[in-house]
Amino acid sequence: MQTIIITWGAGFIGSNFLSKYVLAFPEIQFVNIDMLTYAGNIEKIDLAARNAPNYHFEQVDIRDIDTLRTVYVKYSPTDIIHFAAESHVDNSIRNPRLFTEVNVLGTQNLLDLHREFGLKRFHYISTDEVYGDIPDSGYFTEDTHIEPSSPYSASKAGGDILVQAYGRTFGLDYTITRCSNNYGANQNNISLIPLFISKIQKGEKVPLYGDGSNIRDWLYVEDHCDVIWEVFTRANTGSIYNVGGNNEYTNLEITKILLQVMWKSEDLISFVPDRAWHDKRYAIDASKLKRELGWGPKVDFPEGIARTIWFYNQQ
Repeated sequence: MQTIIITWGAGFIGSNFLSKYVLAFPEIQFVNIDMLTYAGNIEKIDLAARNAPNYHFEQVDIRDIDTLRTVYVKYSPTDIIHFAAESHVDNSIRNPRLFTEVNVLGTQNLLDLHREFGLKRFHYISTDEVYGDIPDSGYFTEDTHIEPSSPYSASKAGGDILVQAYGRTFGLDYTITRCSNNYGANQNNISLIPLFISKIQKGEKVPLYGDGSNIRDWLYVEDHCDVIWEVFTRANTGSIYNVGGNNEYTNLEITKILLQVMWKSEDLISFVPDRAWHDKRYAIDASKLKRELGWGPKVDFPEGIARTIWFYNQQ
């Protein structure tokens, strides 16, 4: 029986993934490993998925290899999709060590257990931030030099490279996706879009870093979940794919869109001092993914942002 470990399944992307794929594949066992920090909440996962006989939950810190090992003994997993990460740049600037411990050493624990228990595929969820930033023209490709700017992106790059090294040294069957900024249901409200929606709902000022000119490429979270499954199930071992939404906006443009859709004045915009080493622009070339697996995003930004605002209005 195929049994897939899902790390951080009670987080933003993982909860969306489990809500869909637990119900879509009742013949596959899904074991959700989550520490349940501030960003994790079991109730983010669809109730039907949580109650499904092929869903299981274990509250475990991936830094604790001994407890992780007991989970592996209990469930005899066959594969892993590794979402778990400390993931906010501001937090990484305040506490870099935590990010190294979780994102690098936690990943190494999972890699070592993968070898110990003879698992098959290891899928690593990386980020476009491992590349650093890019000028106003051009795009990141899978061959772009990795040059992270923050402790967060450096720790994700560390995990990314470690997975590749285990592939080369130990023959690990791995795949990696490096995704642009996600948005959608269940995102923690310290991220830009849910934070600003919450503040706009209350009529509060929205704090915009610098002049708001930083550019990000936005991908709807359900599209990201679908591409993870496609790569996990179909891609050749050692494959690395950039994943983008083809939705480049400045942070100021995003803010104005939210204010317009929510019928609020731009007077709510409050410019605040920029964060340290704030990357100017991320931009993804996802043509390899389209060419090799035929994948492209299904949800455009206007539809995705309308769904997202509707979700937070129901909370």
